[in-house]
Amino acid sequence: QVQLVESGGGLVQAGGSLRLSCAASTRTISTYAMAWFRHAPVKEREFVAGIMWSRWSTGNIYYEDSVKGRFTISRDNAKNTVYLQMNSLKPEDTAVYYCASTRGVVNTPRGPSDYDYWGQGTQVTVSS
Repeated sequence: QVQLVESGGGLVQAGGSLRLSCAASTRTISTYAMAWFRHAPVKEREFVAGIMWSRWSTGNIYYEDSVKGRFTISRDNAKNTVYLQMNSLKPEDTAVYYCASTRGVVNTPRGPSDYDYWGQGTQVTVSS
């Protein structure tokens, strides 16, 4: 069982930045696929970004189209932490952001069902 704890959410004006952190209880985060999803009111849960595991490299990185060029996902294996740097935030980015993980290869990186572990979520609110 892996526990994930998100932090870094808050209230920010449009155009501002936030950095979300996801601390994992496992020391082998390097072997896990890690992702961020978000859930806004009256919307379905949405994939935001993911950083995969690969035996041969650092792993592929994926972004949802609307965040490309604004958000950056990264991991620090020594700290067992994954980050989501969010720049140029927009009101439509307002949501609860969840960290998700699973060990090994993920068949559908954008699909929530492929992830076994989830954090409790952190609220991000972007005012206009």
